[in-house]
Amino acid sequence: MIRVSRWHRRSIRARLALLASAVMALLCSVLAVFIVLVARHAAIDHRTEQLFELAVEMGIQARREIPDLTEGSPVRAVQVFNPAGAMAAATPEMADKPPMTNLSPDPDAFATARTCDAPAFPGRCMIVLAYPFHRSDGVWEIDMAVPDVPWYVGPELLVPLGAGWLLLVGATAAGSYRIVGKTLEPVGVITGNLARITASDLDHRVPVPRYRDELRDLAETANRTLDRAQSAVEVQLRFAREASHDLRSPLTAMRTHIEEALMDPRQADWPQVARAVLGSVERMQALVGDLLQVARLDAGVTGRRELLDLSELVRRELDQRPAKVYLRHRLMDGVIVEGDRLDLARLLNNLLDNAERHAESVITVLLMLEDGDAVLEVSDDGEGIPPEQREMIFERFARLEASRVRDAGGTGLGLPICRQIAQAHNGTLTLEDSPRGARFVLRLPGYATRNADHPHGEKVRRSEPR
Repeated sequence: MIRVSRWHRRSIRARLALLASAVMALLCSVLAVFIVLVARHAAIDHRTEQLFELAVEMGIQARREIPDLTEGSPVRAVQVFNPAGAMAAATPEMADKPPMTNLSPDPDAFATARTCDAPAFPGRCMIVLAYPFHRSDGVWEIDMAVPDVPWYVGPELLVPLGAGWLLLVGATAAGSYRIVGKTLEPVGVITGNLARITASDLDHRVPVPRYRDELRDLAETANRTLDRAQSAVEVQLRFAREASHDLRSPLTAMRTHIEEALMDPRQADWPQVARAVLGSVERMQALVGDLLQVARLDAGVTGRRELLDLSELVRRELDQRPAKVYLRHRLMDGVIVEGDRLDLARLLNNLLDNAERHAESVITVLLMLEDGDAVLEVSDDGEGIPPEQREMIFERFARLEASRVRDAGGTGLGLPICRQIAQAHNGTLTLEDSPRGARFVLRLPGYATRNADHPHGEKVRRSEPR
């Protein structure tokens, strides 16, 4: 994995260096083209100016006497025409050639042109100048031509430009490769540390760079993610240990009852064995059901949310419960919440089951609205819970000594499930102060219908004789 990561880092460095080099090459090429165009234009202007100066000098001489061009000239391509248009003189190269240009400048001006493949210059590009001058018999004309400036101007310009282009592009490639490598070094360290982390060893953390930048944010985010992952794994491991212990207990009890009965099958009281095994099966069934509910809540799986009448739901659940203790309730009508009907019913029944295990004589259920929240209270008149242990009872498999005495078959998951259901509905479940016993308070976002009534007078349902 580390080798692959290093290869990817090299690939990123190479790609970024190549991209930077391509950008620099494009910029250098554009700059080189601009320099060549400017230099060529300046060179053409310079040659034209030189050509004009030679034409002026020759025109001054020709006003006195037509020069003999057969003996040589600063310009190798020169033709002189009389007022009738006949060639009066020419350099040796142009004596037998047709007129080099058909320019017809004004008598008091000159004209220039750039031409390629003209009849007088086949296969060549030239700068041609037509310069008229006056003599006593009329207006004469001197035509002169020099080779045009090539597109690259000359090697004295092309060689430095090419060398500079290569130097800049090469320096950009090397510099960007090195800079990107230095920048990605923390990423390599982070990758190496992450590669060493396993599910059984989550103590490693990635180093945090000194400078406040995106890489530092990445490292801090990775460390926070590892903290959350470690906490989640620890919770799952603890949950698995505790769940396996609680699952082994009923299995061990069932195995013991069956093995004792099989030691003397004829003397065994099989109905009693069946009842004992059935009790362990019921405990295991309750534990498995709670474990499945916890797994579903941990995974964020929620049922179908709908607007429901919490007053009606609570009243129906209370009416369906078998009477075990005195049950008093005061319920405000028309309290509406949004949630899953089955989850809220399970939350209420878990609270009632807990209250029944600890109540001495009576359970009280209240439902009202407070500051935009639906408030459901379930309280009992039992021994209560010390303040320092009020949060511990919402931990999974946490059971106080009083709970173990009163209900040895409990799973220790009822109250944690209640809190998770409340939190999944954007609410809270807390254990609050009470003059006697325990008072659980559920708060959910809710509202009342228009025809909602305030809590009715206290209703009492007597229990069966205990």
